[in-house]
Amino acid sequence: MPNTKSAERRMRNSARKNLQNSAVKSKLRRVEKQFRAALAANKKDEATKLLPGVFSAYDKAVKNKAIARATANRKKSRLAAALKK
Repeated sequence: MPNTKSAERRMRNSARKNLQNSAVKSKLRRVEKQFRAALAANKKDEATKLLPGVFSAYDKAVKNKAIARATANRKKSRLAAALKK
């Protein structure tokens, strides 16, 4: 348990941010899984349409500081390479 008022406030903020970040990360996993499923099913045109949405989701996650910019850039690069291959 927190000993001070500021520690108590930080605990509340941390819990709230943890909930928001987990929701953002869950969305990232969901859109990436849809994209990879389209690739696996050889639906390249559908995957091409999904890719901008995946990129947008990663950029929004970076903006909200749910994930690091380098992580998002690496994942976006690998997804684009997977589509090209």
